Amino acid sequence: MTTAHFRFYAELNNFLAPLHRQRTFSHLCSRDATVKHMIEALGVPHTEVALIRINDVAVDFSHRLKDGERVSVYPVFSSIDMEPAVRLRPEPSVPGRFIADAHLGQLAKDLRMLGFDVLYRNDYSDAEVARIAAGEERIVLTRDRDLLIRKEIVLGCYLHALDTERQMAEVIARFRLAPHVRAFSRCLTCNGELRAVAKQDVAHRVPQHSRQFYEHFFECAECAHVYWDGSHVARMRVRVEQMLRNAGID
Repeated sequence: MTTAHFRFYAELNNFLAPLHRQRTFSHLCSRDATVKHMIEALGVPHTEVALIRINDVAVDFSHRLKDGERVSVYPVFSSIDMEPAVRLRPEPSVPGRFIADAHLGQLAKDLRMLGFDVLYRNDYSDAEVARIAAGEERIVLTRDRDLLIRKEIVLGCYLHALDTERQMAEVIARFRLAPHVRAFSRCLTCNGELRAVAKQDVAHRVPQHSRQFYEHFFECAECAHVYWDGSHVARMRVRVEQMLRNAGID
């Protein structure tokens, strides 16, 4: 066995046992254990870690701990200077491409409203979420710490907030989504992309009142649901403005 000395910073302390929070503590480690294994054994999902320093030198997850080493672990978007640092995971290939677990239905719908690609079903199992995330290079959104510790998941985000408004702000800030907002470009029901269609092509699928008063129509490329710029859209625009304001986007 070896002994390493750990210190976790900022919100990473939320994952630790109370006696380990906000302090340096010593912990026995299996001989040749990786720093990733020990971080997760202490309760912190690897997806929430942005920087690891061993004796003040940045390392990656594969570093094997040696007796007496000092391990400092920092969260995503810590205010410290992270350069030069070792990259712990690849950057998302496509901004704003997510899969939300079964308890985040409202967040998934709101992110779709802002134009982000979010897979969601309320019957997803953890195994399905992990498989889809790995296969499609999606970022997992969840409040389930154990889900993020699954080895298949590379990109993830543990949501500390309980209410949807603050969760939205967390996601937008963490993944720098502000420049990528394209409100009303996705289907709220199935996540498909919307495309403009001629009124005459969908008139038979639109209520008579809407055909009479509205001219601009959109169709989901996946489920063929038809949308139009009705009175409900004005309420949705207010909702979008509120979400962006709460996330600090003017």
